[in-house]
Amino acid sequence: MRKITIGLVVFPRFQMLDIAAPGDAFAEVKVLSNGECEYEILTIATTRGPIQSSSGLTIMPDRTIFDPCPHFDTLIVPGGLGVFDILEDTTLTDWLAAQGESCRRIGAICNGVFALGAAGMINGKTVTTHWMDAARLASMFRKATVEPDRIYVKDDSLYTTAGVTAGIDLSLALIEEDFGKQMALDVAKYLIVYLRRAGGQSQFSPLLEVQVKNDSPVAAVQNYVLNNLNVEHTLLSIADEMQMSARNLSRIFKQETGLTLMNFVNDARIDAARRYLESTDLGLTDIARRCGLTNAATLRRIFSKRLGIGPSDYRQRFRTEEMPVAAA
Repeated sequence: MRKITIGLVVFPRFQMLDIAAPGDAFAEVKVLSNGECEYEILTIATTRGPIQSSSGLTIMPDRTIFDPCPHFDTLIVPGGLGVFDILEDTTLTDWLAAQGESCRRIGAICNGVFALGAAGMINGKTVTTHWMDAARLASMFRKATVEPDRIYVKDDSLYTTAGVTAGIDLSLALIEEDFGKQMALDVAKYLIVYLRRAGGQSQFSPLLEVQVKNDSPVAAVQNYVLNNLNVEHTLLSIADEMQMSARNLSRIFKQETGLTLMNFVNDARIDAARRYLESTDLGLTDIARRCGLTNAATLRRIFSKRLGIGPSDYRQRFRTEEMPVAAA
């Protein structure tokens, strides 16, 4: 029997699903292999005694970072609201750095990557995290390259993931590395999840997060674009509408939002298309016309390029409708 030991680091207000989901995925390997393969899973706490998660559920860890621990093949740090409270805990960061030297692999789920960053373990690495924390991660750890749209990223022996359920994506990838694709596929089927999810985090996150103060001239530009998405906009046409020079408009828009004006226009079109796909029965041609995307083919091309998933697949995944009621 082949056994691989995995350590899951926990701290006050960690995200319970970040350890529960991978833990269940890893545990299924022993069941599905009839005991021929196994992961030994140990929880390692930053303090002694019970540890309360961000949801209020409490666990009793197997070890603490102050106790002798077995050699971990793989160490995983979950995310959670409490991760930002431990970034200056040098005892923990020193322990993580030491583990990084001895473990075959080390990973972080969601914003658990901030703990690895505080331990100096993501310098020169490409990483990802939850889309809501990506900008903060890039700002705090400038020597790392942050990929905000990726579900998970492997850089040598370092693995990082997007938020919460992406821990399952990571665990399936590790299972495939350790015991082959068929085992990973069998676990995915048992858990009723995809072995590999199509698209990136953009399919979940809003593209237009940048809004400026209402008294800014850029706010008027944004409102005009959002209220006239069916129009075939260009930088010059918008500048004429706003009675500004194209050069000045381009400069102040980028300065206040961090986006080029035409990138804002394109993201606004895609976000509007997403809302139509989620909440209406409109056909792709009609949606494309309402969003200023000319035709269904253009919608498919731009949508797939930006989100990594086609509009029809997106509608199937995110359509808001009532669940069917089982017959009595």
